[in-house]
Amino acid sequence: MKLSCRTGALALGILSFSDFLTPALALPKTLWAQQRAKSHGKKVFASAINKRYTNDTTDDANDPEDCYVKTAADIAAPKDNIWAGLTDGEAASVTAWLFAQPELNLTTSGEAGEWDNTIILVELMAPNKTDALAYLDGTGSAPDRYAHAIIDHAAGEDAYYGDIIVGPLPVVNGTTTWQPLEYPYSRKTSGRVRNLDASSDSLYEKWIYVIGAEVADITMDLWGASCTGSDNDTLDIWGIDPTYQEGDSVKMWNTFWSNPTTIFDVGSMMPMGLFFLSDITGRDISKWKMEGWYYNGVFYETTEEFRAAYWNGEVEKLGGNFDGDWADTDQQGDVPPFDTLAPPVSMIPQGSRYSVDPGRKYVEWMDWSFYIGFDRDRGMTLWDIRYNGTRILYELGLQEALAHYAGSDPVQSHVAYLDTYYGFGPFAFELLKGYDCPSYSTFLNSSFYVDETTHTHINSICLFEFDADYPLARHSSSNYVTATKNVHFTVRSVSTVGNYDYMFSYTFFMDGSVAVEARASGYIQAAFYALNEEYGFKIHDHLSGSMHDHVLNFKADFDIMGTENTVEKVKQVPHTTTYPWSKGKVFNTMKLDRSFIETEDEGQLFWSFNNAEQIFVVNQEVKNSVGESKGYRILPYTGTAHLTVEGSTVLKNSAHWAEHDLMITKQRDTEPRSSHPYNNQDTENPPVNFATFFDGESLNQTDLVVWFNLGMHHVPNTGDLPTTVFTTAHSGIQFMPANYFDVGVNKRTVNMVRVNYDDGEATEVATFGSGGDTCELNYEPAAVDLWEYVGDVVVRKFPYLPDDPYYETDSIV
Repeated sequence: MKLSCRTGALALGILSFSDFLTPALALPKTLWAQQRAKSHGKKVFASAINKRYTNDTTDDANDPEDCYVKTAADIAAPKDNIWAGLTDGEAASVTAWLFAQPELNLTTSGEAGEWDNTIILVELMAPNKTDALAYLDGTGSAPDRYAHAIIDHAAGEDAYYGDIIVGPLPVVNGTTTWQPLEYPYSRKTSGRVRNLDASSDSLYEKWIYVIGAEVADITMDLWGASCTGSDNDTLDIWGIDPTYQEGDSVKMWNTFWSNPTTIFDVGSMMPMGLFFLSDITGRDISKWKMEGWYYNGVFYETTEEFRAAYWNGEVEKLGGNFDGDWADTDQQGDVPPFDTLAPPVSMIPQGSRYSVDPGRKYVEWMDWSFYIGFDRDRGMTLWDIRYNGTRILYELGLQEALAHYAGSDPVQSHVAYLDTYYGFGPFAFELLKGYDCPSYSTFLNSSFYVDETTHTHINSICLFEFDADYPLARHSSSNYVTATKNVHFTVRSVSTVGNYDYMFSYTFFMDGSVAVEARASGYIQAAFYALNEEYGFKIHDHLSGSMHDHVLNFKADFDIMGTENTVEKVKQVPHTTTYPWSKGKVFNTMKLDRSFIETEDEGQLFWSFNNAEQIFVVNQEVKNSVGESKGYRILPYTGTAHLTVEGSTVLKNSAHWAEHDLMITKQRDTEPRSSHPYNNQDTENPPVNFATFFDGESLNQTDLVVWFNLGMHHVPNTGDLPTTVFTTAHSGIQFMPANYFDVGVNKRTVNMVRVNYDDGEATEVATFGSGGDTCELNYEPAAVDLWEYVGDVVVRKFPYLPDDPYYETDSIV
C-alpha cells in the first residue's frame, strides 16, 4: 500500500510502522544482539531497515527517506546524570566488598535460609540537593558517589532490616567504609527497622499449611478443594498486609482463595469466605497461637468449636468463587462492527523531534530538558526539569502508593498495601509497543538489584511525541479561524505490583505546562459477598467488589527562578459591596482573596469547595514585565483523592502523607522521602513518620517541596470484570505557568494555521512554515513485531558474570 505523506514542520500524521523503531537503548551491544536474534523473521521493508539509524534532515520533497521513522537524535548531556544509578561494575564491586566484611556475616541468597543474613538491595544513594545544585549550576564538582544497601539481618531472634551507606565509590580497600544510614529517617535507630517477615518460609510450611490440612475435611466438604502445601493444592491461603501490630503482639488474619486453573492470574478475585486469626509474635513458632475462625458472620474461638459447629450442621454452607471465562482477559463476545479493520495509528513523518543521551538518560524536547532516574522503591523519577535552560523542578516522582481496603470481613478490614515494600522498579516490565506506547516511541531500559543480580528491564521506559485530539488554542471570528496543534511529549512507565498495573505518565506541553498522570488496570482484589453490602456491589455469583482507596504520593521540588519560593493561595470568594459609580446600589459579586502560606503549620491542604481556590508556587522577588510574581499554578488535571479513612487502625503513623491533597514543607536533605519501604514493619513507630515534617518552619521565600496525592476512590462494579480499565481509573495533576511568561509561549510553534475567509470562500491560508510537501510512504498495517518481547535480562553480580546474562521475569503473584 502506498500513500502520500505530507512533510514539513508538522510532526505527527495518522500512520505508523513499528518495525523502524529505536533498539533498546543503554543495553550492551551483546545483549541487544541476543535480543534481536530472537526475532521470528517478520516481513520488513529492506530500504527502511537500511535507513533505520539515519538522521538525515535534508528537505527533499521527493526523497522517500523523509517518510521513514528515524531514531531520536543523539545528544551529549550537559552534565553527568548523578541520579542514573550504579553501573554494573559499581554494583558488583560493592556487593563483593560487602561479602568481605566479616561483621555483616552475609550468606548468598541462593544458599541462605531464613536464619541467615543477606543483601536485599544495592543501589545508588541519591546525592543531597545542596551538593547536586552546586554541580548542576557550575560552581562545584560532581558529588561523591555512595551506594545505599539494605541488609536483612535474619540470623538473630530479633530480625531487622539495616539501611547502610557504602562509599565513597569506586570501592578502594582501606578507603571505602560502611555506616548505618539514618539521617533521612524520622526515627533515629542506626538505620534499623524490625523485620516481621523473617519467618515467612516457616509461616507457610509449619503454620498455614498445617492449619489448612487440619480443616481439609471441611474445605473439601464446602468446595471440593484443599490447601495442605502439596503440589496439587486447589486452594491458596493468604491474608492481610501489613500484619496487625498491637503493642508487642503481631497478629495476622488469613483467608482461603481458590487457585486459578488457567494462565490467567485471577487469584485475587476468588475469595472463599473462610477466615482464621493467628498470633505470630516472635520467631519461635511453638509460641504462636490460633485465635479463632470466622465464617458467614459468626466468630468461633477455637478450631474445635468451629469443627463441632460445622459437622453438627450449625453452619450455613455458602458457595465459593472459581475462575472461568468471566475472569479471562482474552477476547470474548460479538465483535463490534468494523472492529476487525486496522484502527487509526500515528506516525512521525520526518523522524523523532527530540534528542536523547541514552547512556546518561538525558532528554531534550523543544524547550524542555530533564534527566531520568530509576530505583527499586519508586521506579522512575525525573530530575532537573528545565524550560529554555531555566530550572522549573529539581525533582518530580512517585514516593509511595497506598491501597486501603474496607469490608465486613477481617481481611478486607485489615488490608492497606504500601507498595514500595514490594517496589515499583522490579515490576516495571517491558512495555508493549503500539499498546502501552506508540510504536514509534524511543525506548529506554531500567535496572534494579536483587539476590546478587542486576535485572535489566528492556524497553521499560518510553518517550514519544503525540498529537492530542484537541488543539492547544483556537479562535473563530466572522472573517477568520485560527488554531494551534496540541503536540506534547510524554515519558512513561508501567509497573505491575501484584494484581494492579500502574501506568505513570509525565507529559510536557508547548505552553510550558507539565502533567503528571497515574492510571490503574489489572485484576481487582475482591471480597466474599456475604454480609458485605455496605462495602461494595455484588459483581458475580459469590463476589463483592471490595471498596478501596488508591492514594499515590508524589514529590514536586519546585525551583521557580531559583530556590527561594513561596506558596500563594488565590481564592474566589463571594463579595457584597458598593462602588463609587453604583450610586449606593449594593452589588452581590465576587473578588480575589490572596494570601501566602507562611509556615509548615499551614501547609497541609485540601482542594477547595467548587475548586474556588488556586494554588501557586511563586518567587516573590522575581516579577514579570507587569509586576506580577513569576510562578506556576498547581491544579487537578483529572480527579484526585486522599484517604477516606480517618485515623486508620491499620496504618497508624506509617502513611500520614495520604491524609491531604497537597502538603508543603521546607526542603531538607534530611527529609528526602515521605515514606520508607519498610514503614509497614512498624506502623506505630515507622522509619519515616511524615507528620514530623511539619514543625512550624517558615515557608516564606525558601526552598520548598510540594507533596501531592493522586488517586481514585474505587468501588468496583461489573465493569471491572475481568479487569479495571485505564479510562476510568485515572488521576492527574498539572503544573501550568502563571505570570511566568509575559505572553503565552505556545505562540512560538509553527504548527498553527489561520484561515481568512470572505463572502463564503477562503481568501488566505497562513501556515507559518508548517509545510505541505509530499513524499511516498510505504505502509503495512499491524507491523508491530511483538515476537521480540523478552522481559528481563539478568546479570549476576556475585560472582560477577557480565558475559553470562540470562532471562528471568519475576512477579508478586
